[in-house]
Amino acid sequence: MYDVTSSYLEGTHNELAAFGYNRDGKKGKCQIVIGLLCDEGGHPVSIEVFPGNTQDPQTFAAQIHKVKARFGVHEITFVGDRGMIKGQQIEDLAQQGLHYITAITKPQIEKLLRTGTLQMDLFDQELAEVLADEGIRYVLRRNPVRAQEVRDTRQAKLATLQAHVAKQNQYLTAHPRATAQGALQKLVGRAEKLRIADWVELTVTERVLTLTLKEDAQQEAAKLDGCYVLKTDLTPAQAPKELVHDRYKDLASVEQAFRTCKTAHLEVRPLFLRREARTRAHALVVMLAYQIIRYLASCWSAFDVTVAEGLHALTTLCLVEVAPKNAPSYHCIPTPRDAIARLLHSADITLPKAFSLSGVRVSTRKKLQSERIPQ
Repeated sequence: MYDVTSSYLEGTHNELAAFGYNRDGKKGKCQIVIGLLCDEGGHPVSIEVFPGNTQDPQTFAAQIHKVKARFGVHEITFVGDRGMIKGQQIEDLAQQGLHYITAITKPQIEKLLRTGTLQMDLFDQELAEVLADEGIRYVLRRNPVRAQEVRDTRQAKLATLQAHVAKQNQYLTAHPRATAQGALQKLVGRAEKLRIADWVELTVTERVLTLTLKEDAQQEAAKLDGCYVLKTDLTPAQAPKELVHDRYKDLASVEQAFRTCKTAHLEVRPLFLRREARTRAHALVVMLAYQIIRYLASCWSAFDVTVAEGLHALTTLCLVEVAPKNAPSYHCIPTPRDAIARLLHSADITLPKAFSLSGVRVSTRKKLQSERIPQ
């Protein structure tokens, strides 16, 4: 499973920094692009940093080379979203003898419906599949929950536009010198912004604005609500349709890894680095730390505690120096209370009874600013 994200930078002197499609919504800031490769269980196996202006599909060729050359894998299936695995990437995989699972876009679905490759009644099944030419398989499904969400969103947009129509009518009534055509243009622009202009009609008659629904166009716009189609070159013997569907849905684990690394326990940013090698090393350390987060989550799943809460509880552990008479001093950790002892035991962690400090200093984020050497 492979996906990418971006992380914005506060400065402009990082060797990989560039302007690109900013997923963080930070306009005017340079960024780096991070690609994460996970196994079928969602465990990260490789992370790679690219310049900030690298498009998602352009990062894919490096993953194919990595799997073949570095990992020595000869039979594997790449899982990526519709923006990641496209025509060129599919050709690259075929040349290396590898397989893929991806999704197709709504225009591509509509084209397949027009050509007869797919039929709308297939979406009425729990999970359907179609074997097309050249060994391509399509797996179809309609998500009823997502379909209801789309319908609710469409009705909310319609209600918003209707409220604007009523407001403009009130304004035209209270202001006789106002032009009805100008009010109509505002409403048309609002409908286009809400992306419902295809199935609503706005007219003006004697300074009264009217909104009319185009029933046929509305039904056409709603026919694919909640529908999605997966595409793969795996044969039914290699992977049943249920497995193809489940593996694609497992991409959510990669997205969860990005959320954890960027906004939860771990922090990819801020980056106080400039050199390319150090930036890549920073991303590697974050990936290794995420492995620890996943391990702790699996160990503490039986307790009513999150990883953040468990780590916060472990911060209460303290180091005590013991200095007996006529003997060298040593350090130890007092016996933890029962709740913390259970967390340590479930993670297979045994605290040493006594140990000596090595003299290594660890700088936390709070201490980093005060200890930084002035430029």
